[in-house]
Amino acid sequence: MATNPDELSTKLSAFSQHHCPESYLIMVVDDISQNLHLLDQILNTAGYNTTFCTDGQQALERLQFTQPDLILLDLMMPDLSGIDVCRAIRAHPEQNELPIIFITASNEREHLLEAFEQGANDYVTKPVHALELLARVKTHLSLRQSQKNLRVAYQQLEQLAMLDPLTEVANRRALTNAAETEFKRAERYGGIFAVMMVDLDYFKVVNDTYGHQTGDECLKLIAQTLKAYLRDVDHVGRFGGEEFMVILPETNIDQALVLGERLRHQVAHLCPKINQRLVNLSISIGISVYHKADKSVQDILQRADKALYQAKSAGRNRVCPLVS
Repeated sequence: MATNPDELSTKLSAFSQHHCPESYLIMVVDDISQNLHLLDQILNTAGYNTTFCTDGQQALERLQFTQPDLILLDLMMPDLSGIDVCRAIRAHPEQNELPIIFITASNEREHLLEAFEQGANDYVTKPVHALELLARVKTHLSLRQSQKNLRVAYQQLEQLAMLDPLTEVANRRALTNAAETEFKRAERYGGIFAVMMVDLDYFKVVNDTYGHQTGDECLKLIAQTLKAYLRDVDHVGRFGGEEFMVILPETNIDQALVLGERLRHQVAHLCPKINQRLVNLSISIGISVYHKADKSVQDILQRADKALYQAKSAGRNRVCPLVS
């Protein structure tokens, strides 16, 4: 092994560029103390944090409360071999992406096929060359970090795909998914839920009188007001244009009516000043609830939409339920 700290330090500047070893924890598992000492020198000189185990059982026990970013695992150990340890680690789904690099003597390479079959990511042979080991460690750590970054980016894209960009509440797709989920839950467990269709009254007049920018600000204000008066379990989003939908799990028609009146009253008293002009706002609300006879979530949405039409026809700025 190349273990001279001065020799290593002169070669690590390029290695460490855009890579922060101090942010990673590496678990080293080997039953020979001399090997542990030499690997400690290499890894610590490079800046990595380390934790050491002298046998496979100790490694498995430590993994219950320690979360390393990579494992260097001796292939041949008494009692639990490295292959046994690898198999046990991969039996836990949350550890499937934990990089495992085997350290093996040249005469043990016939066991490597089995090691890869059990989930090994890579191997280095003894005697270990320090820079080769560090290069492999860096490669697998960088790969794992890239996978994490991609997963986070994908989750963020999924969230953006479910948001209305103007109001920053759920969009129609997200609302439809939530309504389908509540319908299936009510159908399976005999529960109930309510749906509100909420429409901003005279929105065309607002746009024509004050301009589309003011109209956009009104839509954002309505979204914020609805969200502020709902529970964490409720869903609110922009269904389209000036129309919003609210989904209320475990809510009957009477409870939905009380909430609807509260929302209507709150919006009617907003009278916001937007772009130096006072704007009078009001909403109309149509409400429906789940019935056992409903064949699909569309049955509920159609009733809520019909109730909204009745609220509009009756003069607007009112809440209208449609039970059947």
